[in-house]
Amino acid sequence: RHASRTNEPADARGVTVVPAQTYEITFTGRVGTTLRAEFDDCQVTVGPDTTTLRAVLPDQVALCGLVQRIAGLGLDIVQLRLVTPAPAP
Repeated sequence: RHASRTNEPADARGVTVVPAQTYEITFTGRVGTTLRAEFDDCQVTVGPDTTTLRAVLPDQVALCGLVQRIAGLGLDIVQLRLVTPAPAP
């Protein structure tokens, strides 16, 4: 993506620098120890009928990769949300 807005920082190549984003992805089922190891790069929260992964990802490509990992394991995603950062004081 090229820098087109003056309020977005750009690197030396003129490509917009986008800060990492935090995402939460919830899927049905509860992961056990073995499956949890597949997501050792995420914070894992297990609920009664679902599991939620929380991950800080550098870009959309990384998000797509995580979604593909989940789908590749046959898990059904029920929610994907961007965690809005707390406003600066």
